[in-house]
Amino acid sequence: MCALSCPWRHKCLAMPAVVRAKRSGDVSPDPSRKPPQLFDILLVVFPFMTRLKGSDLLALGFMTFALFLGAGNIIFPPSAGLAAGGNLFPAALGFLLTGVGLPLLTVVALARVGGGMDRLTAPLGKVAGAILAVAVYLAIGPLFATPRTAVVSFEMGIAPFTGNEGAPLLIYTLVYFAAVLFLSLNPGQLVDRIGKFITPVLLAALLVLGGAALFAPAGEIGVVAESYREAPLVQGFLQGYLTMDTLGALVFGIVIASAIRDRGVSDAGLVTRYSIIAGVIAAIGLSLVYLALFYLGATSQGIAGDAQNGVQVLTAYVQHTFGTPGSLLLAVVITLACLTTAVGLLTACGEFFSKLLPVSYRTVVIVFGLFSLVVANQGLTQLISFSIPVLVGLYPLAIVLVALSLADRLWVSQALVFVPVMAVTLVFGVADGVAATPWADKVPAWFGQLPLAGQSLGWLLPVAVTLVLVVALDRLLGLRQSATTA
Repeated sequence: MCALSCPWRHKCLAMPAVVRAKRSGDVSPDPSRKPPQLFDILLVVFPFMTRLKGSDLLALGFMTFALFLGAGNIIFPPSAGLAAGGNLFPAALGFLLTGVGLPLLTVVALARVGGGMDRLTAPLGKVAGAILAVAVYLAIGPLFATPRTAVVSFEMGIAPFTGNEGAPLLIYTLVYFAAVLFLSLNPGQLVDRIGKFITPVLLAALLVLGGAALFAPAGEIGVVAESYREAPLVQGFLQGYLTMDTLGALVFGIVIASAIRDRGVSDAGLVTRYSIIAGVIAAIGLSLVYLALFYLGATSQGIAGDAQNGVQVLTAYVQHTFGTPGSLLLAVVITLACLTTAVGLLTACGEFFSKLLPVSYRTVVIVFGLFSLVVANQGLTQLISFSIPVLVGLYPLAIVLVALSLADRLWVSQALVFVPVMAVTLVFGVADGVAATPWADKVPAWFGQLPLAGQSLGWLLPVAVTLVLVVALDRLLGLRQSATTA
């Protein structure tokens, strides 16, 4: 998940040709400018694409891809592929569902409601919506995503030379978060300039890495780990939570819709459709990255069989394939990408909480930066282990919220449907989250007897039953209302 490493963060699209022509008085089309071949196909499939040119949409899609691509997206597929082994493809499919499909649907849902997360949660009421927004911002901010940027960059660039002992990590994170705080408190052109340099270099590095993984694998596809033997698709689905891209999409979705409107597109239907096209382009890019990194991990058991996380898998592969120079280059690129991502996340949290609470932006940034520093010193493996129960409890809320929002036109009363379904999701999602902790014995035994409870998906059946009941009630009350009006 990346915020500031995108060179089109503020100006991602050119002004529509129609607007330029009207302003200049020249209404004749420009025959020299032709859209890429990809968009010739899209124009046939989506004939409504008449307001933005193919190159504009390509820029928008590339911006959307860059918004979501961060260090976290690079480290989890290799570790999942390493464990999946021979069950690589079903595990990768499950990962794509949550790592690509859900963020895409979230972008579409936000585009449809024409606003940010506040509009998406409007049927829940202001208080419940604010609580959910706080939970999302804390997850993508000081609890997990921001500290993770520091630990990932440390393990990629410093740990191979110093080891994972506490002192080097502490020294590194002190310097790292000092830079993050400085940039967050002094916003300017520096981060944007770094972002414009980092994104192309990171993409080039991923292209080389992905090509090497496919054409120069470290070995054969390895054996299947115990956790991936019975339900690899479900396990991959849960691993996709760790990217936190669905939670990030709740924050970044409005950026995409706003970018389209800023280019003169005012029709709500077109905004939604262009958002879908941009999301599809980003989804294709992310899918290719994930699949290549999954294969890299699955074929690296011979050189990284004892790896505890994806960083160690990547480091072992790059060292094996490209040697020390390649490792150093990848470490520098990942470190700079992590730095700009951390600044973006900390800035977003500062803006959100300074509006929500009677505290200044500066105070929020400093407090969250210091808190992230403390969390980062737990180490990457510990941080991932701690994040899993929280994400297991939080992700069902995001999934159900997006699903209900996409089907909002089916409900007579949105509040009647949203509130009970989300409440049940919260209860059973939290139960699944607690069940993924050392305090699993605190969860009533009957929770564990629900279908898929052993795979942290016990919330699915209760939520489905609740949805059926409240939809029936919604329809009944709607018919009565119609009869009374008649």
